[in-house]
Amino acid sequence: MGRIAGSNGERTAALIRRAALRLIHRQGFAAMNLRELAAEVGISPASLYNHMRTKQNLLFDLVHEHMTTLLAETDAALAAAGPALMDRLRAFIGHHVLYHLERKREVYIANFELRALDPPNAAVILGLRHDYEARLIALLEEGVAAGLLAVEDVRVAAYAMLAMLTGVCTWYRPSGRLGRDDIVAVHIALALDGVCRRD
Repeated sequence: MGRIAGSNGERTAALIRRAALRLIHRQGFAAMNLRELAAEVGISPASLYNHMRTKQNLLFDLVHEHMTTLLAETDAALAAAGPALMDRLRAFIGHHVLYHLERKREVYIANFELRALDPPNAAVILGLRHDYEARLIALLEEGVAAGLLAVEDVRVAAYAMLAMLTGVCTWYRPSGRLGRDDIVAVHIALALDGVCRRD
């Protein structure tokens, strides 16, 4: 990619993040070369350090941005769903699936490159992941307490649901026979079928 005329620091930083997402998703964090990243953006390798401190910080920033965006958008979806528990649970599931369809690279990197983060950085990301999981756990606990859901172990159920819902980003193709709304609807039905009371 050639240098873009008139580019400024903020725009260049955004280009670096997008290029890093592509390269890490394609070949892995360890194999991503900073010289290659610079070439992808159209700047000199030395210029990268005007926009990032280290390769490790770049990975942390990408994963941190992914997690904080996921949390903020989930909270917005829950707030928009209104007070009814089942509406909020549907909103959580639907948003999770849609987010993971739209940000496959970010999701892949956050899940598979967590091991490449230094322990202090990994601890921050794991804390954010715990906060996200806690939102679903709280919804399931509320549903059990209200007699709307039948769940033997709320934490296990939450982790199982998240694993199923996240898996969509590994196999969904926009050119497939079902659109995104259809995929979301199928996952909402599957997830709720596993936790709703049947009496």
